[in-house]
Amino acid sequence: MLKDYDQKLSIHTSNRSKPAKQPPLYYQYEATPYPILHELFSTYKLKTTDHFVDFGCGKGRVLYYVHNYFHTSVTGIEINEQLYQKAKKNKMNYLKNVNSNHGAINIRYCRAEDYKVKKRDNIFYFFNPFTIQIFKKVIRNILFSIAKNPRNVDIILYYPETTYTNYLKTETSFQLIQKIKVPHLYEINPKEHFLIFRYNC
Repeated sequence: MLKDYDQKLSIHTSNRSKPAKQPPLYYQYEATPYPILHELFSTYKLKTTDHFVDFGCGKGRVLYYVHNYFHTSVTGIEINEQLYQKAKKNKMNYLKNVNSNHGAINIRYCRAEDYKVKKRDNIFYFFNPFTIQIFKKVIRNILFSIAKNPRNVDIILYYPETTYTNYLKTETSFQLIQKIKVPHLYEINPKEHFLIFRYNC
């Protein structure tokens, strides 16, 4: 399925290449498997008016999947220059070969905590890209943006770290609204699930 989807989207996003060296407090790139993305987005639906942000987007797999599936504007944030360049190359190939007259695709080369959250950004995806120290800074930036431009915002966590979930539950106004278990994997490993947190204005 991985190969088929990469071919369908005209991108290359596997984890097989040599790991790129990451700065301190940031973790190695690992793409969310396509079957697992399918499970998430079969249940959790986006609208064309949504703006989806992937922190630690790597080569951009989630961005192009979401853009193609929902015709939604997407933004990827990546601190690793090697991965950023691969995401940009994937963007060029995707736009050239896929009918993509949909929302915008933006890829930013910066530290996650330095990204200035836009007033249109309302869905944020995390697959454990960095330590809790960085996560807290990013969430504070999101909350600051909400205070300036009130709106409903969702946080999607895949394979969620306890430190992430505890912080959202005890130190923020985000509420857990949904848990999506990955069939067949959750029974073996209880961390194989998604948690959706929402801030309601």
